[in-house]
Amino acid sequence: MGPTAGGKTELSLELARRCPMEIVSVDSMQVYRGMDIGTAKPGLEARRQVPHHMIDVLEPEETFNVGEFCRMALEAIVGIRARGRRPLLVCGAPMYLKALLWGLLPTPRADPALRERLREQAARHGAGALHHRLAELDPAAARRIAGNDLKRIERALEVRYLTGLPISAQQGQFDGPARVEYVAVGLRWPRQALYERIERRVDGMMAAGLLEEVRGLEGRLGPQASQAVGYKELSAHLRGEMTLEEAVGLIKRNTRRLAKHQITWFRHFPGVEWLDMPALSDVQDRARQWERIAKALTIPRRSAIMGAVQWGGDLP
Repeated sequence: MGPTAGGKTELSLELARRCPMEIVSVDSMQVYRGMDIGTAKPGLEARRQVPHHMIDVLEPEETFNVGEFCRMALEAIVGIRARGRRPLLVCGAPMYLKALLWGLLPTPRADPALRERLREQAARHGAGALHHRLAELDPAAARRIAGNDLKRIERALEVRYLTGLPISAQQGQFDGPARVEYVAVGLRWPRQALYERIERRVDGMMAAGLLEEVRGLEGRLGPQASQAVGYKELSAHLRGEMTLEEAVGLIKRNTRRLAKHQITWFRHFPGVEWLDMPALSDVQDRARQWERIAKALTIPRRSAIMGAVQWGGDLP
């Protein structure tokens, strides 16, 4: 697991080429077809070399939730194990990974009418007003959810209204042991080095045609896909709401914020063995990186899930 631009794809491909593994993407946006450049999907050649799962399984118009992810990912993992191989989970969505390893308690399905009313309230009064309401109904959840995280605020209020119970009562499900055994390895980069990687990645995405990709998806991005970093900002540019330079600047800023959020999650992930990586180029330090990673993974009779935090990682 790890923050965006932390090197998860390159590391996982190298590991899967050396070991009998298949990769399972734990990402909320790589599931969508056509969203290739902005989600940094592995290329087609890489996917031919190493089997990948949970990539390109939905159209961008479709909605998706963590429960559906767990169901589909577990089916993929069962198939991988049946073939005598190990699942290598590459995680950029920590909540999805926690739900997969710990399981989810039953929660009500989304209520479209209620969601619409909540969004109308947010449009009129701002996300802060909904967050204030959540603080009254479920203070513990409000402390965990940022005041501008409208998606999670809506879900927390939805659960409270539909069940009469606070969503925070269910969030304790992650306090106990995971339902599967796992090995966790985290790989860390200095923060500034990670931010420089983000800058280069965004510039590379733009050079690779991200704007054209977003233009080709106009009118097809559903409520979830349209919130993906890169797609949201460039869609606003195409609507004439900002210049291209402003949109690219926002992509870089929002990607840094996303990485910071991911790092916070991964830092509190239990049982991680951290490997501090020097701020050298991948080419200069590749051999030493690989030796340390390989040594950390030589744990007998354990299944493996892998990724990177700045770099950073986790393995069942």
